[in-house]
Amino acid sequence: MYKKTILFALVAICSLLTIDGMAQNKDQAAVGQSVDQLKQLMIDPDKSKLEALASDELSYGHSSGKLEDKKAFVDALVSGSSDFKTIDLTEQTITIVDNTAFVRHKLMAETANDGKPGTAKLAVLLVWVKQKGNWKLLARQAVKI
Repeated sequence: MYKKTILFALVAICSLLTIDGMAQNKDQAAVGQSVDQLKQLMIDPDKSKLEALASDELSYGHSSGKLEDKKAFVDALVSGSSDFKTIDLTEQTITIVDNTAFVRHKLMAETANDGKPGTAKLAVLLVWVKQKGNWKLLARQAVKI
C-alpha cells in the first residue's frame, strides 16, 4: 500500500511538471511569434498593429540612451525617423516567469534613419507582459556591440 501511495504521488508530480512545461513552451512560442511580428513591423510599420503590440506603459530604450514611450516609439517608425530596411535576429533566448517574458537576442540591421543609410549591431533585451491573453511589449533596451 505504501509503495502504491508513493508511486501515485510521483506520477501526480511528474504530470504537473509536464503540464507546466507544456504551458511554458506554448507561451515561449507565442512570445517568439510576437517578437517576429515586432521585427516585421519595424521593417514595414503599421501604426494600428504597432499600437496593438505595445503596452500602454512601454519604455523603449535605444542604444544611444534615448528613451521613448509608446507614442514616440510608434511615431518614430511610422514617420521614418527610425527606419529599418533589414533586421536579422540571432542568439535569441526566451524566459517566461509568470506573466512576464524576457527575450534576449542580437540584432543586426540595415537602417535609413531620416533617410541616412547606416547599420545597427545591437544586443537587445525585450520585456513582454501577458495582458488580457496577449503578449505586449512592455520594455526594450539595446546596447551597441
